[in-house]
Amino acid sequence: MVPLLRTNDMVLISFVEALLGEAGIGHLVLDGNMSVLEGSIGAIARRVMVVEEDRSAAVRLLVAAGLEHELDPRALKDGRNAGA
Repeated sequence: MVPLLRTNDMVLISFVEALLGEAGIGHLVLDGNMSVLEGSIGAIARRVMVVEEDRSAAVRLLVAAGLEHELDPRALKDGRNAGA
């Protein structure tokens, strides 16, 4: 799996999960339970991950939704043009 984005914004994560789910793109949110360890101070960003094969479709979807600025730089690596 590759990181699509990192954020502490739970609204953004919910929006991205809804977009990915509606598009049939499998994803996983990692570090969601770290708030128990960090005391809910938001020091550890949650990571939205997708499988490598779905990366370009996920990147195109988030760019179309106006979220390009939220994408992890590793997701952008060839993600906008691959498979297009």
